[in-house]
Amino acid sequence: MLSFAVKAQVTSTTPEGNIIIKGGVNFANISVTDNGRVDDANTFTSFHVGIAYDLPLAEGFSIQPGLLYTGKGAKTTKGQTSGDFYYKASSNPMYLELPINFVGKIPLTSTANFYIGAGPYAAMGITGKNKVETHILGTKTVSNKDIEFSNDDPTTSQEENYGYGKLKRFDYGLNALAGFDFARFTLGANYGYGLAKLNSGTDNTSNDKGKNRVWSVSLGIKL
Repeated sequence: MLSFAVKAQVTSTTPEGNIIIKGGVNFANISVTDNGRVDDANTFTSFHVGIAYDLPLAEGFSIQPGLLYTGKGAKTTKGQTSGDFYYKASSNPMYLELPINFVGKIPLTSTANFYIGAGPYAAMGITGKNKVETHILGTKTVSNKDIEFSNDDPTTSQEENYGYGKLKRFDYGLNALAGFDFARFTLGANYGYGLAKLNSGTDNTSNDKGKNRVWSVSLGIKL
């Protein structure tokens, strides 16, 4: 009887986990300076969709592993579309990303919380496009090419099949997130700070140039 009572009490006071289907907009960029800063003019708009699981570890604290299909990259433009010369290039690699975030929740009402959290992520590039558009003296040309990834081994420092114009297949970094958690949905923002060099053959750690930086805004539906 005593063991049954204890079990019933634990069950009643421990919140249940939630599956969250989520999606939203990415504002992606790539660092261009040695200290990891970006050029805001190079921000590229993409998207993400995926699933997460909110697993409570204690009252007001949970772990949220997930799996996302998410777009990163950047763009560059020169000139004006109405001028004699205009150039726009964009790179939009798409990744399967595994974030594992630790989240703290602050109650606002009986059905709403403010949350804040952080955690690591690992990602694998699977597809994507490089697009170049030029206007020269009234003549417009557009080029679309599939992104090529090198076959680097994420468990070693080896990188096979690297070359000019190729991206490393694997990315990793840190997330910081905050938002609002309601009874049936969530609304939040995330910042992904990449730690891996993107261009193949660039394994040096002497600076933070050439790394992913992604702001995201998400809407999640609880199942």
